[in-house]
Amino acid sequence: ASSGIGEATAKAVARRGATVLLVARRADALERVRGEIERMAHEHGGGPAYSYVCDLTDGPAVDALVRDVLAEHGAVDMLVNNAGRSIRRSLAYSYDRMHDFERTMAVNYFAPVRLTLGLLPAMREQRFGHVVNVLSWGVQVKAPRFTAYLASKTALDTWSRIAGRETYADNVTFTN
Repeated sequence: ASSGIGEATAKAVARRGATVLLVARRADALERVRGEIERMAHEHGGGPAYSYVCDLTDGPAVDALVRDVLAEHGAVDMLVNNAGRSIRRSLAYSYDRMHDFERTMAVNYFAPVRLTLGLLPAMREQRFGHVVNVLSWGVQVKAPRFTAYLASKTALDTWSRIAGRETYADNVTFTN
């Protein structure tokens, strides 16, 4: 939530009165966004903001984040999985770069799945929740030179479509 789509989304929901829980790796950028939301709320109305510094590729850190968020705020009504890593590289230049695939899956797939799994039980218990996964047009198009990126986003797309079917009766929905 410290820049780009995440920052814009956080500000948009804050303007509509939501309590915003901001998560990102960069504490300084996160604090800037939190401060802007707080000023906006003070001047024009809107919801408060809380910041949580977390590297979403660090499993134990994500688990701690989930524990803290649930303890401090209770169930999360809406989760926006926006963190992402993109790599544009053809296969011919990827043969010795397996680490690119592993890093991309860590950010784009495993991190949002872990975070969602952590927050999902409370959503289901309160019988309400919505998960938004920011994907890419490439999930449908399968553009060349984006094998690592699009494979990770496609994995998240498929995972959340199945999860949405399993949680629908609990009024927990997914949008990709």
